[in-house]
Amino acid sequence: MTAKSKDTKGKSAGGAAQQRIFLVVVDETEEMRVALRYAALRARHTGGRVALLFVIEPSELKTWGAIEDLQRQESREAAEAALTKLSGEINEISGSMPIVHIREGWRRDELLALLDEEPSISVLVLAAGTGPEGPGPLVTTLIGKMAGAVRVPVTVVPGNLTEAQLAALA
Repeated sequence: MTAKSKDTKGKSAGGAAQQRIFLVVVDETEEMRVALRYAALRARHTGGRVALLFVIEPSELKTWGAIEDLQRQESREAAEAALTKLSGEINEISGSMPIVHIREGWRRDELLALLDEEPSISVLVLAAGTGPEGPGPLVTTLIGKMAGAVRVPVTVVPGNLTEAQLAALA
């Protein structure tokens, strides 16, 4: 690679450097950790950054206002604690702290809204579930009937990749 091509790598038409942002949707699945690790490794190797989206979904139980407010506060605190832990892991792998988004609503709707609102997000990274129930609702929706509605590339990694396989891919 010549020095000239090196200088222009990662720059937009206007010449300003663009940082690739890899968005991962945080949930409690095992495969999410694979998506997270993949995104962090890709960010490290490309000079990019990881962004995390944690969506607090509405409770199915209808309760009184004060109880609902308490549940919402507890959910928010749990989300913040989970994201703090994951942020440390991402920082160790990628060398930078992630961008964190916490939203309330339905996961798919909030993901699509964030993608519309944040033009800096470059890639959505999801991991496919490996169980009999299929790849998962987000993967099924976003690579199926809504594939044309997503403005960024969607990278779907197998949820059962090993550390060695992830390292080889990144």
